[in-house]
Amino acid sequence: MQKTNYNLDAILTNSKIKELNPMQNACLEMAATNTEIVLLSNTGSGKTLAFLLPIIQRIDPSLKTTSAMIITPTRELALQIDTVFKQMQTGLKITCCYGGHKREIEEQNLVEAPAILVGTPGRLADHIRRRSLTTDSIHTLVIDEFDKCLELGFLQEVGFVVGALRNITHKMLTSATEAVPVPEFMEMEKAARLNFIEARPETGITLEIKKAISPTKDKADTLFRMICELDAKLTIVFCNLRETVKQIADMLNENEITAVFYHGAMEQKDRDVALCKFRNGSSNVLITTDLASRGLDIPHIRYVIHYDLPPTEDIFTHRNGRTARMHSSGTAILLQGPGEYTPKFLSENISELEIPKSYTLPVVPEWTTLFVNAGKKDKINKIDIVGFLTQRGKLRAEDIGLIEVKDFMAFVAVRALKVKDALRLIREEKLKGKKVRIEIAY
Repeated sequence: MQKTNYNLDAILTNSKIKELNPMQNACLEMAATNTEIVLLSNTGSGKTLAFLLPIIQRIDPSLKTTSAMIITPTRELALQIDTVFKQMQTGLKITCCYGGHKREIEEQNLVEAPAILVGTPGRLADHIRRRSLTTDSIHTLVIDEFDKCLELGFLQEVGFVVGALRNITHKMLTSATEAVPVPEFMEMEKAARLNFIEARPETGITLEIKKAISPTKDKADTLFRMICELDAKLTIVFCNLRETVKQIADMLNENEITAVFYHGAMEQKDRDVALCKFRNGSSNVLITTDLASRGLDIPHIRYVIHYDLPPTEDIFTHRNGRTARMHSSGTAILLQGPGEYTPKFLSENISELEIPKSYTLPVVPEWTTLFVNAGKKDKINKIDIVGFLTQRGKLRAEDIGLIEVKDFMAFVAVRALKVKDALRLIREEKLKGKKVRIEIAY
């Protein structure tokens, strides 16, 4: 292990990790002697920690300037990196920049330069054009999920951001696939490569691939009966179109299956609500586009269903990466209608999942999500919320599940049977001396 200027044991303890895995160790060692790295490793293998450790190794905490920039394709992945870094408790400041919320909030956070800046290409480019951030001191650049970042629509903005970084000395690209070549503007012709994609079988994690046959072109009924058969396990259903996502979610809810949906045209609050409900157990089914195929770090997802067949092997790989993570097994199911065939990149001998004609509805989720219209910027934290709900709402600690506190809002999982009484008791109460709105999140 290379000498570090941080306490690795403390970081691992704070991150609730016993030790670095082989990929993370290899990345840390390679970063000590190489200035350009391309890291290829399976989704869920710990790439975020793998590139964060070399970054903080090169940061001088006495300097009050920005030293590193991390570019990500989605706001969800940016927020995930932000969360992982804060769990490390290094004492360094990180600022997250992404579309969908007020730019002014980020500009205020940038007044005191963060050591690390993470964000999506469009928002980072916007800040650079507005001169709300200084790039001269940035020496380390990471592009996470670089194949997605460099797809059509991102390429121009990524090129602009990279071109504005005049003093970069270290570069790293990461991905779970090697789908596109590194563009010329990255100037990484001699980059060292770490390929851990083929290492997955050695972890003991298994991904089973099956197919299910719909007798009709409209596959919605087959999907409904399949979800009933899967017995309320955490399931993501991937569709190719946003319109299909909404239609399928509506159909499932009309048939008494609690489902949430998620796609890029939704408002940020609605996206937050959907993902929070899925994370905290208020819903066991998420209907989504390929937006959720990257950066969605939710443990114990048991099934991935391809309602619409993936057009490429790369998309298939990233969708499936949502399951069979962190020492858990998972199943990917291709739902095929008349005239749809198993993609050429898969074996024709995939076992078929039989979908019975009769069905039993899954158990209703035991949790309901409450929305609180106050958050970190209002000096509200998880302890405040737990104390308020137990003292004023008369809830027991075990009646309160996952709590997520964001800048100006929070989401709380409460046992469904207790929600009505708790809302009645807290209706006129104040949280930390402030009157806040608390209601069921829709």
